[in-house]
Amino acid sequence: SMQAAVAPGVGAMAALLGVEMAMAQEICVEAANGPDGHEEVGCANDNGGGQVVISGIKAAVERAIEIAKAKGVKRAMLLPVSAPFHCKLMQPAAEAMAKALEITRPRAPIVPLVANVTAAKVTDPTIIAQLLVEQVTGTVRWRESVESMVDFGVDRFIELGAGKVLAGLVKRIAPEAPTLSVGSPADIEALLKVL
Repeated sequence: SMQAAVAPGVGAMAALLGVEMAMAQEICVEAANGPDGHEEVGCANDNGGGQVVISGIKAAVERAIEIAKAKGVKRAMLLPVSAPFHCKLMQPAAEAMAKALEITRPRAPIVPLVANVTAAKVTDPTIIAQLLVEQVTGTVRWRESVESMVDFGVDRFIELGAGKVLAGLVKRIAPEAPTLSVGSPADIEALLKVL
């Protein structure tokens, strides 16, 4: 599993608010220089709206928080997560995903998917499987993915599952796009009326 890829306490994730992707990348490059050499830290999620999530070795993530604060980033804080997702430390989980996808291959989708690791349309099942493996260690390009979907003509975003985090992120990136969060039986009824 992804949680088992990195021992507890080794990795961490943090949210940087009031920062764009280029500055977050610069912060990570600076923070990777630890007292004992390079320590993994990188951008895990470009959520848009000035929000970037970073991930890596805990000490490097903590350095990145301090660097971000010194550079005037609005807010920088550790996130309560079980592992440092979407970074190179997740390579064991990516390998497990690749093995699982050798057994269970995706089918061609009815509508194109937008892969979060490329922010591009994909329909080929072989490429979908490759991108599923890549996204385990790659940056989630959420901002670009939403922008691409709007460019492709997506006119409504429906979030399935508990919470409304993704709908909120979509609203920051594409304020004109209607969103709907579906997390309960009543929400499903409401969704069926809209569709």
